Amino acid sequence: MSASPIRAVVFDLDGLMFNTEDVFFLAGTELLRRRGIEMTREIMTAIIGRRPHEGFTILVERLALKESVEHLLAESTEIFFGLLDEHLRPMPGLHDFITLVESLKLPKGVATSSRRGYLEDLLGRYDLQSRFAMTLAAEDVTHGKPNPEIYLLAASRLGVEPHEMLVLEDSEAGTRAGVAAGARVVSIPHSHTAHHSFEGAALIAEGLYDPRITMLLGAQV
Repeated sequence: MSASPIRAVVFDLDGLMFNTEDVFFLAGTELLRRRGIEMTREIMTAIIGRRPHEGFTILVERLALKESVEHLLAESTEIFFGLLDEHLRPMPGLHDFITLVESLKLPKGVATSSRRGYLEDLLGRYDLQSRFAMTLAAEDVTHGKPNPEIYLLAASRLGVEPHEMLVLEDSEAGTRAGVAAGARVVSIPHSHTAHHSFEGAALIAEGLYDPRITMLLGAQV
């Protein structure tokens, strides 16, 4: 790992802060079931970590669907929000880890491939919005992950160099974006991304509670 001190922390959202990838899988399963198609790990892998329109464009092309991306995205969103209240949970260790970062007086942000309204909805459900110095969403960049644009912008907004920034990700696309930006990336796989490649990550952690992340940050005190 680089000897440069960590001066800021940036969180991905889906699958990193909240278990929304579980809910996306349920919604995708229902969306495809209505069309006589089985949801598979390969399909989920193709779209996870990407901006919604980009992910559904891949879905349409891969499955040769005749409906428009916009129609499928709208239907999927309706299904997703119908499931969200029942299934949404913070990822294990989230609140304690946020408190740790705050105790170290490190500025922190969120950089997600999802849209801003959705980002603000999720953070608002747990009263987290005011605890982040900045948030970036799909509308804030021209190119989505795995392009590094969002993490380069995050570093600029937080006033640090990319190599001074710790990025927390759960997917291959997000990890590639952080690594390409020059950030120090901790990848935290879950059941939907355990098979992903996390090449270039400084650490593949078991969860936000992983003591190796705490040690990495604590070494900067």
